[in-house]
Amino acid sequence: MGDEVKRKKDKNKDDRVTLKKEIGLLSACAIIIGNIIGSGIFVSPKGVLEHAGSVGLSLIVWVCGGGICVLGSMCYAELGVTIPKSGGDYSYVTEIFGGLIGFLLLWSAVLIMYPTTLAVIALTFANYVLQPAFQNCLPPYAATRLLATICVLFLTWVNCSSVRWATRIQDVFTVGKLLALGLIIIVGLVQIGRGYYDALVPSVAFEFSQEPSVGQIALAFLQASFAYSGWNFLNYVTEEVVDPRKNLPRAIYISIPLVTLVYTMTNIAYFSSMTPEELLASNAVAVTFGEKLLGMFSWVMPISVALSTFGGINGYLFTSSRLCFSGAREGHLPYLLAMIHLKNCTPIPALLVCCFATIVILCIGETHNLINYVSFINYLSYGVTIAGLLYLRKKKPDLVRPIKVNLLIPIAYMVFWVVLLCFSLYSEPVVCGLGMVIMLTGVPVYFVGVWWKNKPKWIYRFTEKLTYMGQKACYVMFPQEDPVEAELLTSSKDRD
Repeated sequence: MGDEVKRKKDKNKDDRVTLKKEIGLLSACAIIIGNIIGSGIFVSPKGVLEHAGSVGLSLIVWVCGGGICVLGSMCYAELGVTIPKSGGDYSYVTEIFGGLIGFLLLWSAVLIMYPTTLAVIALTFANYVLQPAFQNCLPPYAATRLLATICVLFLTWVNCSSVRWATRIQDVFTVGKLLALGLIIIVGLVQIGRGYYDALVPSVAFEFSQEPSVGQIALAFLQASFAYSGWNFLNYVTEEVVDPRKNLPRAIYISIPLVTLVYTMTNIAYFSSMTPEELLASNAVAVTFGEKLLGMFSWVMPISVALSTFGGINGYLFTSSRLCFSGAREGHLPYLLAMIHLKNCTPIPALLVCCFATIVILCIGETHNLINYVSFINYLSYGVTIAGLLYLRKKKPDLVRPIKVNLLIPIAYMVFWVVLLCFSLYSEPVVCGLGMVIMLTGVPVYFVGVWWKNKPKWIYRFTEKLTYMGQKACYVMFPQEDPVEAELLTSSKDRD
């Protein structure tokens, strides 16, 4: 009898529809590195230098930006193993502060933050792919939008088809983008070895083009934070990580210092071949770098950047769709988004929503000017999450914490967060104010859509019909628990 139950249990375990744990340490590192290294390192150097005002200060911003990510990631490692749920910031804040605060983070992320970031990366991909065909001018507006849309649609299809395919693409393109940046770094080091480092000499590097101010430095950090964004994305797929208590912190501690080193060396390489004025005048820093140093092989650079951004789009789609999935599972988004494909076990409705939102942002117009805006919302989310960690320490001091960081680490991060956001609000009140307004528009949506339980019956019938149609169209259902395990647990309780 025991063997029969065990065989039945094993069979049901294999057949049940649930998110699969297929993310090992290598794939976990690839997700973090792949999400961080997207378009940012090829877009943000211009913004960081513009606001920092000097080469030396801009390099300090890049190093310190990585250090701040390390502090934040250590806190997220504690949260990730203490609250082992997919969804990252949203799941932690919802668990600690309740539904309203969690919903506001979810609302701003789904509505603008992740679609805009995906759109920026997709446009960067399209611009670099088309750059060799339009060497003396910018690629046509319609062509870049069309190619960016095709790329997003293709990767959405891949992510809908198989988790394994998506993670393998992430692994391969993460290696590819590291090789691309490695090429830039090696060429830059060769230039420095040949004596071309005038812009890096301290006396020249700290010549300011404008009077430095705390507000401008804060904006430089926001620009750098766009390039570093994605360091917390492994926390969005915790439930799909193999042995998360070990692999989550290991992946964080390996990936973020590596990215910080690569980013700093890449910027040093840029300044070995370009003056600050040339970098600020360039719309495609890596292309300008390649044209100056690689000669007839300059075509390698736009292709390498395109591969890098392609992997970045895949990573953002993979992780942001899990945010929608987690939000729907908590009842903060339509329940259809919490369903997964019967055979592929992928959250197809959530992926389609992310894809659609990104395409809408692509069609609206230029998105590069929204980097400060997106970074502000990012840092706001990080700060609220770290505040949640401090609150949880006080509220539940005896809670089991497989990882427990020194209390000075979240406090240091919070101090940095408060200073950065205050001076960002002072320097860019309109941009940051709009971010706050969009986040607060989620308050009435929460009370109408989530808090209000006794809605008219016709609303429930309408949503049920839409959910049913969506289920049939996407061939999805709610993830299932193992029925045999539940049955054995019930029997055990009955015997007790």
